[in-house]
Amino acid sequence: MTKESSVENPTVSIIVISYNTRDLTLDCIRSVFDQAKDVSFEVIVLDNASTDGSAEAIAKEFPDINLIASKENSGFANGNNLAAKQATGEYILLLNPDTVVLDHAIDKIVQFAKAHPEATVWGGRTLFGDRSLNTTSCWRRMTVWSLFCYATGLSGIFPSSGLFNTEGYGGWKRDTVREIDIVTGCFLLMKRSLWEELGGFDRRFFMYGEDADLCLRAKKRGGQPMITPDATIVHYGGQSEKVVADKMIRLLTAKVTLMQQHWNPVAKIFGYILFYCLPLSKIVTHWLYSTLLRKKDRKTNADTWKEIWARRSEWLAGFST
Repeated sequence: MTKESSVENPTVSIIVISYNTRDLTLDCIRSVFDQAKDVSFEVIVLDNASTDGSAEAIAKEFPDINLIASKENSGFANGNNLAAKQATGEYILLLNPDTVVLDHAIDKIVQFAKAHPEATVWGGRTLFGDRSLNTTSCWRRMTVWSLFCYATGLSGIFPSSGLFNTEGYGGWKRDTVREIDIVTGCFLLMKRSLWEELGGFDRRFFMYGEDADLCLRAKKRGGQPMITPDATIVHYGGQSEKVVADKMIRLLTAKVTLMQQHWNPVAKIFGYILFYCLPLSKIVTHWLYSTLLRKKDRKTNADTWKEIWARRSEWLAGFST
């Protein structure tokens, strides 16, 4: 089922991939129409075979947007690739279904892109539902050092440290314009011509890591991704996947794949060692906390990491081609 947008020659094609987030997706689309005032746009929603009536609800409330009701779950990466094939805008804006656009953020991010064309990938600032800072709008690329800090728990102990939490840009409140490595796919703007040149997302990334890979490939072509605090949205996060072990396995699989794609051979050797030791380190750490401090949640975390260790064959090889 596809409903064509009535907008001709839009400046930006806004792509939303929905999966069992009916109410959130509807709120997201409402905020787009409410807040995007200065740029012409089309909305393309691909529903990944939701079972909560998402496609039907979207079609009923927004009959004029381009709705693709997929009969199977294509994942986030391939879902965006499929939706982007129908985009006609100069720019493509990836927008998560669990987001709410604030204060004309779409207008502002397009203005920012036009002012900084050298970036080639643009992002904004994200907040949680209570309007506190959500730092996940951007990341620094993973390195041997950052992986070591994560495996040893240093990044968790010192989240505000620029030394120990390098991937998270520790200490930076996302309140300044800045060149970064990775714009998160929840709110990512790119020219459609570059998206097509790069071939969109690498399809091997079913979920997680696809935005990092895309940005790193854009950087290799001379781009320098940037974010602006003026373009701000709410991003609730984690609405489609609830099982902690399954989510972490997808994340680890994505990280291993990123390492395979973007690290040099010497770094990969240390990377594999760290990835192999990571679950064991987490098991020991959480067990010690639960035993010495009698914290039940730490015991639960230790059990989760035991499951992740037991299922290491699922993630240690990365995503298959």
